[in-house]
Amino acid sequence: MRKRSWGFVAVGLLVALLLAGVVSNYASSHPDGLDSSLLKGCTVNADDEITGGSCPAQQARDHELADSPLADYGIRGVDNGFLSTGLSGVVGVLLTFAVGGGLFWLLRRRGPADTGTRGERAGGTADRQPASGSVG
Repeated sequence: MRKRSWGFVAVGLLVALLLAGVVSNYASSHPDGLDSSLLKGCTVNADDEITGGSCPAQQARDHELADSPLADYGIRGVDNGFLSTGLSGVVGVLLTFAVGGGLFWLLRRRGPADTGTRGERAGGTADRQPASGSVG
């Protein structure tokens, strides 16, 4: 990869880390339209707990990974909500970057065997001998 490409990737990663670590804390606390549509028909208190009525959200159960370290947009064990959300975002970006970068590295195009010069791989004439009888 060229030096300019590495710079572009580094700046992109830095922007993603900044967005995930800081800006994500200012996102809406009710971003999901599916959640709000599942609550239609129920009365909900300030803590989003169902207090009455009838709606599909009453049949909701915890996910199998609800106890995982990064569940619920935070990091288990970090009591500061701002820090927990920011760190969770940063860890998510780094994991995504690592998995994506690893896949790109594994699947990258590779030319023929790296035994020749660049001109040979590009279809150049670096190893061709002059025709017999010609003067070089």
